[in-house]
Amino acid sequence: MWFHRKSKNRRLGRSQNLLQVTLRSAQVRASRIRRVALALGITFGTVFGLYVIWRAGEWTLDRFVYENPAFAVQTVEVRTDGVIAPDQLRRWSGVRLGQNLFSLDLARVKRELELVPRIQTASVERRLPGTLRLCVTEREPVAQVNLPRPRAGGGIDPVVFQLDADGFVMLPLDPRQRVAPPAQPDEDLPLILGINVSQLQPGRRVEAAPVQAALRLIGAFAATPLAGAVELRRVDVSQPGVLVVTSGQGSEVTFGLDDFDQQLLRWWKVHTECLKLNKTIASLDLAVPDNPPLRLVEASALPQSAPKNLKPVRNRKKQNV
Repeated sequence: MWFHRKSKNRRLGRSQNLLQVTLRSAQVRASRIRRVALALGITFGTVFGLYVIWRAGEWTLDRFVYENPAFAVQTVEVRTDGVIAPDQLRRWSGVRLGQNLFSLDLARVKRELELVPRIQTASVERRLPGTLRLCVTEREPVAQVNLPRPRAGGGIDPVVFQLDADGFVMLPLDPRQRVAPPAQPDEDLPLILGINVSQLQPGRRVEAAPVQAALRLIGAFAATPLAGAVELRRVDVSQPGVLVVTSGQGSEVTFGLDDFDQQLLRWWKVHTECLKLNKTIASLDLAVPDNPPLRLVEASALPQSAPKNLKPVRNRKKQNV
């Protein structure tokens, strides 16, 4: 009988303990659910609040900045150091009057300008409230290459490419794209012969060492007294290790690929001595360092032409238009 009563009490105690454990578990779960719900509510509220702030900011920017007529482009100011007409530069920039000044992608405008082979560098600047300023540095041609192109109806037309002092390839400017004639007419630029046709890609630089040497020679020649006395007409780069120059007077002068200042000085000395003797250089090999081979003729035996390719005078001051 006592054993039976103890068994009943034991079962009752276990039931009570189970009820207490179940109650505590339910309370813990309810507390966790409340905390999760609160966290989700705070997260959602924060995200929603940020979204509302973002949309409000976007609307504000659109309303008061990007769609504000006060910031419409009214003037495209052009500053250039060369001869390209400002209207042509404006067309190349792709900017239209009335576009919003802040919605313009300045990097894109700069890229569009610098994709033009004739332009070396460009900068774009906003000038509030309605002015966009374009500053351009142009490439200046110092030499040209003529290539034959078959004409549709028969015959041959020359295709002209121009090179600047660094070897970048350009096409000649249309006269309508100029605001002023060049310091040196295009037809008077020295011709470079023997260039690989595949290297002539407008906007690309010719890397061939002989061509780069020819451009250095042309630049060095323009800085010497020879530029005022002799016309540099052609530079042939096809022969290995040398450059063969033909002057407007018909003289043929061979250069090594370096130390042009010294070679040009020797040419000048020979030229001045020839003038005293009423002679003209027929051929001179300056690639030979000592006692260069020299052949002279009477001055009247070769055609005479006035030197045209004087050192170009370029006004580097930016012009505001």
